[in-house]
Amino acid sequence: MLPSLPFAILPYPEIDPVIVSLGPVAIRWYGLAYAVGLLLGWRYVLRLNGGPAALLRKRQVDDLLIWMVVGVVLGGRLGSVLFYNLPYYLERPIEVLFVWQGGMSFHGGVLGVIVALLIYARRLEVPLLRLADLVAPAIPIGLFFGRVANFINAELYGRPSEVPWAMVFPTDPDRLPRHPSQLYEAGLEGALLFVALAWLAWRTDAFRRPGLLSGVFLVGYAIVRGLVELVREPDQQLGFFAADSTMGQWLSLPMLVGGLLLIWLAARRPSVKP
Repeated sequence: MLPSLPFAILPYPEIDPVIVSLGPVAIRWYGLAYAVGLLLGWRYVLRLNGGPAALLRKRQVDDLLIWMVVGVVLGGRLGSVLFYNLPYYLERPIEVLFVWQGGMSFHGGVLGVIVALLIYARRLEVPLLRLADLVAPAIPIGLFFGRVANFINAELYGRPSEVPWAMVFPTDPDRLPRHPSQLYEAGLEGALLFVALAWLAWRTDAFRRPGLLSGVFLVGYAIVRGLVELVREPDQQLGFFAADSTMGQWLSLPMLVGGLLLIWLAARRPSVKP
């Protein structure tokens, strides 16, 4: 039972993380979010490829989806293991394979996607930055659904707060009203970043400056993630670093620097023909 609070809180809309269970097989919102995000992202890449970013044949875009799935899953899982919980998995190495239990790192997923793009661009002999620019505007779609799934799972919640929209998450052992930081991320990393990149992709000549869209995505995500980390509860096994910084902020720094470099290089180069 919650203690008496001097401020109002919003009730957390408890949703069963399992959509349907058939014996040992369970379909979870978390897995569905990844599937929907990837499929909608693929459809969006098809639209971009048929418009301002014409680069690949349709079958090549279809194959690209497979490469992205592999990059996201392998990179996201290995990133979670290496960045957030290495001692735990060193003692239980078999659990690295238990992806259905959760535990995915976005920064690791980005590294996985970059490796996949490097390999696929080389196989097709297409410019890497143009291929990355084709994919970058679709990534916020997956981010949006992934953060909503985090909210449904009542994980990655925020720090204790007295804001009127604070919520008590059922997985919080302290049962304190907290920022619903998953929804902040869904709105900023997902919806807002998607709109910004869509405007650049469809309303400007961004595709004629290879690396620009990729750079804007990296910078936009790094800034938003760094800000949300100010109200997001750090991972219990890691806690805070110097000056109350968090792992998420440190991992976002290379993205910020790399994104700024891409934007700078894109602005210096002459525009390419569509």
